[in-house]
Amino acid sequence: MLLEVLFKGFVVTFSLIVAIGAQNAYILKLGLLKQYVGIAVALCILFDTLLITAGVYGLGFFIQGNQLLINIIAIIGILFLCFYSFMSFKSAFKNESLEIDGKSKTNPLKQVIGMLLVFTFLNPHTYLDTVLLIGGIGANIQSDLKIYFLLGAISGSATWFTLLGFGARFLIPLFKKPITWKILDISIGIIMLLISYSLIDLIKY
Repeated sequence: MLLEVLFKGFVVTFSLIVAIGAQNAYILKLGLLKQYVGIAVALCILFDTLLITAGVYGLGFFIQGNQLLINIIAIIGILFLCFYSFMSFKSAFKNESLEIDGKSKTNPLKQVIGMLLVFTFLNPHTYLDTVLLIGGIGANIQSDLKIYFLLGAISGSATWFTLLGFGARFLIPLFKKPITWKILDISIGIIMLLISYSLIDLIKY
């Protein structure tokens, strides 16, 4: 029973966070550029741990029932994602971030941490996945087994972000070509616009 709950937490979390989103795209880019990958991966795992824990132990139901809070989160998320989409398109057409072998301009650590905070806590999809969906499933598990679901969920998050951040370096030969960076930036820009458009459905009056 314990292993079943642990495995359930792992599978549910891993399957939900694998989808490409703002946070995943940013981690992929840091991994390709070899910039603060360990710190970024650790922060993403920490943020997921905090949010999933909050969801499993009840916060998910509070947010789900607070439409005003959902509206605020959604509007901020739409504005930010549209801005980041614009920056991605701008990067693609200006030939930015084309060097990988230590020649590219390194973003300050404060900026990287700031971007991760924004991608995590101002992105409504983060709350939908971690607090509402994963947390909602965990909240319905027997009280003394919740900790095992939580451990499985954290393991799923840690596995994904580690693979994404440190596995990105195997794609470096492909991304040494400027056209590949253009495709990535344009793809990220389109994905951000699609996500921001999907958030409109969350806004209700």
